[in-house]
Amino acid sequence: MATQTRGQSAERRSGSGGAAKRDRTTPALFIRQVAAELRKVIWPTRNELVTYTTAALTFVVFMSALVLTLDWGFTKLMFWFFG
Repeated sequence: MATQTRGQSAERRSGSGGAAKRDRTTPALFIRQVAAELRKVIWPTRNELVTYTTAALTFVVFMSALVLTLDWGFTKLMFWFFG
């Protein structure tokens, strides 16, 4: 049964009637944390970026052509079937 709670959340749900104080960060701390996380990112090389972009664009063009062909074929089929 999922009725057990941990930490302060149990106190907040106890229904004390008062608004629970939320822990908030300052905008400066948020920016520092974002910058720290961005330093951890492994950015792709130019070669990888070109490869990924080419693969994505090729996939989009292929899927667009597939949907266009199916749409055209179903349109022709409906005109043939219903006159």
